[in-house]
Amino acid sequence: MRKYLFNAGVLSSVASGIGVAKATQKGPRDWRLALLWVSWGIGVALAIGAVNQRDEGTRQQELERELEKAAKKRR
Repeated sequence: MRKYLFNAGVLSSVASGIGVAKATQKGPRDWRLALLWVSWGIGVALAIGAVNQRDEGTRQQELERELEKAAKKRR
């Protein structure tokens, strides 16, 4: 959970929700408002996906290092 809370991309995408909420209160309610919320949701999803992808890459690298160490010990 900490990896999401301290990620700059996730923080900025969630913080942009403040602007979307203000636009919802002050602006007209039409199809553009719906697109605004959809684009905000996509931005948050992409930021979270990037954190997951980076974490998965890190785990893969650690696994490869462990496998290399095990292979060297067998020799």
